[in-house]
Formats: sequence, structure tokens, C-alpha cells
Amino acid sequence: MCGISGMLGNANQETALAMTACLSHRGPDGRGGFYDEFEHGAVAFGHARLSIVDLEGSSQPIGSDHGAVLVQNGEIYNHSKLRSRYNAYPWRTSGDSETILAVHRKAMLSAGSSSYNQFADHAKWVSLLDGIWGFALWDPDRRELLLSRDPMGVKPLIRTLLPDGTLLFASEVKAFHAHPEFTAKPDIDALTVRLAYEYPMDMTTLFLDVTQVAPGTIESWSLDDDGRAVLNGVYRYSQDIVSPKGPWDPAVHARILLDSFRDGLKDRMMSDVPIGIVLSGGLDSSLVAALAHEVSQSAGKPVPECWTVASSEDNPDFVASEMVAQHHDLQHHTKIIEEDAFWKGLPNFVSSGEDLDVTVLFWQTLFEEMSKQVTVGLCGQGADELHAGY
Repeated sequence: MCGISGMLGNANQETALAMTACLSHRGPDGRGGFYDEFEHGAVAFGHARLSIVDLEGSSQPIGSDHGAVLVQNGEIYNHSKLRSRYNAYPWRTSGDSETILAVHRKAMLSAGSSSYNQFADHAKWVSLLDGIWGFALWDPDRRELLLSRDPMGVKPLIRTLLPDGTLLFASEVKAFHAHPEFTAKPDIDALTVRLAYEYPMDMTTLFLDVTQVAPGTIESWSLDDDGRAVLNGVYRYSQDIVSPKGPWDPAVHARILLDSFRDGLKDRMMSDVPIGIVLSGGLDSSLVAALAHEVSQSAGKPVPECWTVASSEDNPDFVASEMVAQHHDLQHHTKIIEEDAFWKGLPNFVSSGEDLDVTVLFWQTLFEEMSKQVTVGLCGQGADELHAGY
């Protein structure tokens, strides 16, 4: 993961970089910034990079010959296909993020001289991307800031408006604390909903007036004559609906499901750094481990090793994870969490999670172990929801 942050309105580079410094845990491999001043205001970006693809050549922010500037957290899985499709684009990197600029450039050239309040086809070009992302793109010709989040909302992207009308955005709320005019206040209504349903029902956060960019959308922002950030529009480019049209035939559809699962996993193993598997012992992560083993061997690449944490060696999931690893002859790393680990680490869990999600206890401990040897972790988190749960 990487960390992105930025400002539109009464913006300055120093504060944007200070916001990015708050996200250094998301991107230890590099840091960069961008600043542009114009009539009625300014825009500033910051980026903390975790290098996964094109390790030396894809530092961010990334610029394009049409003037646009991008900061992104995520991966574009179909970037190779897009590179072939947009071969006339003057590529500056070998990474996946730059494909966002290439697709945007083509759309802007097709739109001609249309300004931001006339151009309403953002959904069309963003829908060409296949991946997980939270990105911010500044178009100086239209003086338009675009904020977008992937269809499933895997990557975080949040925003807030300051009293003077300046827009702040970042991967995590903690970045906003670097701005002297931001004051963190609890959103009691959002807290109540989370306590009742154990899940956020909308795009709120636990902080008052701090909002998530909705999954599957791209937002267009500009400044008015008073230098205040204005939301021009929210374009929905993806809205997946699970609606079976016929009976399930295992003899036919099981193979289609497995093949699509394998193809998707192959895309997600796109990496120039070591990959590890989060193995909980459940159905989802066990399938990921098995297919990752198969995909790696087919491609002649090293088979990813697996990691498991649990509260006890007698935990059924822990026992199952050992059986899966042994069956597929996978290197397996395990760790037993101490009984008082939750209470000892509670402040860190709250800071890392920024929401009511107790699974942070599990994930943070697990990723701390994995990060000693690998940079990327694949897991089956949320996979069963696509099939209406277990």
C-alpha cells in the first residue's frame, strides 16, 4: 500500500508534505510532492510510496505531457493491455499507475476544449481500469481535481472541507492532523450506527464531517471565485449487482468460477517484490494458497510462503491452516498471540484502524510478522460475501 494526501484551495506544499509524513507507515520506500498555484487558489499533493512494481522508475507524483499530475495508492492489473492499447502515449515509466494518466489523456483529447462543468464522461474512461485504487488527479487545463476509488472500496480515500473552503484528502484520517485548521471531533451518529450494525452503513467515518469517497465513483472538484472547493459532480462508473439469471449447474459453472478465480489471483500476483499468503485455514484463504501455488509453478516463479496467527494452537482455523500448508507443501510461518495482546496494543490498534474493527488486532499482528520477509500479502478477506456469505 502507499499513502496519498493533498489539498485544494488555500494549499501549500509544506502542509501537504507534513500530511504525507503522517502516512510514512504506508510508504517507507519514497516520498514526493507536487504544488501548483493559480487564480483563486492552489493545489498540493503528497505521496508516500511502497514499491511493488517498477521499483526504481515509478516515483510519485507522476506527470504527463498533457499537464495532468497523479498520486495513487493501489495497482492497475490490466496495465499491460492498456499500454498496448495506448501505444502512442509518451510513457515515462514501466509501472502500472501511469496507465491512469494515459487513459485520462485520451479521454481529454477526445473531449476537446470542454471545461470541467461541461465534461461528464469521467465514468467512461475510469471504467477501463481493472484494479484496486484510491487516486487523485489534477488537470491544470480544466483546473479540475479528480478523486476516485476502486469498485470494491479496497483502497481507502477520505476527504473533508475546512471552514475556509479548503478541501483535504488522504488515505487515512491521521494525515489531516498535520493541518493546523483541522480539528478532530467524534461523529456520534456514525458511532451509534456502527455499534448497532458492527459495520458502516454509509460513507461516514467516526470523525465529524470526514467522509469516504464512495467505492466505484469518481468525484470532480474545482474552486469557485472565492477560492472555495466545490464538488462539481460524482460519477458512478461501477455498480455490481449479484443477480443470478438461472439455476446453478456445478458441472458447468464450477469450472467457470474456478477459472475466473485463478485468473483474478494471477492478476493480483503482479509484483516485483516477494509475495506472501495470509492463511487463516478457512475456505477463502485456503483456495488462495492452493491457486497461488499452482499459478506460481505454471509461471516458473517462486511459490509464495504462508503466514498464520492465532490465539491458540488448538484453534480450529490454526489446525486447518497447518493441514492446508502441509497438503500443498507450502512453507508455513505461525505465531501464537499472547492472551493480553489486545489490551497491551489497544492504543496502536485504534490508531491503525481508525474505525470500529476489532480484526485490526489480527491483521496488524499478522502483517508485522509478514513484513519481516515479504512486501505484499494476499488474503481471502471478504471473498465469501460475493456468494451471500457462508
